[in-house]
Amino acid sequence: MRIALHTRIKSGAETEYEAAHREVPPELVAAIRAAGATDWTIWRSGLDLFHVIDCESYELLLERLADLPVNIAWQARMGGYLDVPHDYSDGNAGLPVVWELNPAESGK
Repeated sequence: MRIALHTRIKSGAETEYEAAHREVPPELVAAIRAAGATDWTIWRSGLDLFHVIDCESYELLLERLADLPVNIAWQARMGGYLDVPHDYSDGNAGLPVVWELNPAESGK
């Protein structure tokens, strides 16, 4: 499944947020993959962040990551940079799909 999320950086924290993502702990990357994510990309427009995650199940991904110390430490670090954080309490926090170009339908 693919899910899109929206978070927002605190004004003035852009440089630190991007620097942190240049040093994501390898243990966290391994945990994210083990939790079922195959791809996670973050785009930034001003203070707005847009995440697209490919995973077997977003709810399962959240469940598997929620209590891992490496993820808890990372979320605490990110919490210092974000006005609108990733919400682990709501498995339905994804952005609704408005339109999608489906490769299977491109020949129609």
